Amino acid sequence: MKQLVKHIFATAMLGSALLSTSVMAEQKIGIVDVQGVFQAMPQAAEISNNIQMEFKEQIDEVNQLQKDGQFFAERLQRDAATMNEQEKKELQQKILDVREKLAEKGQPLQQNIQRRSNEERNKLLGLIKQAIDSVAAKQGYDLILNAGAVSYAKDENDLSEQVLEQVKKIK
Repeated sequence: MKQLVKHIFATAMLGSALLSTSVMAEQKIGIVDVQGVFQAMPQAAEISNNIQMEFKEQIDEVNQLQKDGQFFAERLQRDAATMNEQEKKELQQKILDVREKLAEKGQPLQQNIQRRSNEERNKLLGLIKQAIDSVAAKQGYDLILNAGAVSYAKDENDLSEQVLEQVKKIK
């Protein structure tokens, strides 16, 4: 009896292995280099420029503060030997004031730029997702994987170029 159960169990395991292999063979799997598509998109460079223009005045102000702070620090280092104590204190106070303003304006600016960049990046990733869905549906793919998660794939399974073309059409 035990022998019969073992044979039935082994036959069932072998049958399920063969069945799962045949099911896997029927699936059409493609890959897309999402990061490569993102970087190749004309919209990505355009958005970067738009964000720079959006925050241009604030960026210029922070850059000017950095230049002022550097100027005051260099002046203090260079002329400290010839300055009296009052002039040194005034210059040190100016340096501290510039540092406070930089901390007050620089960090929020950086956070705002990062937030806007993330918003725009997510919009572009949404476009890429739409393009992947469209290409996969047209060509009958069952599964699309990110190229970064795949060790090896045939070039014929790489849909990155087709997805990039589709993204360019969406705009």
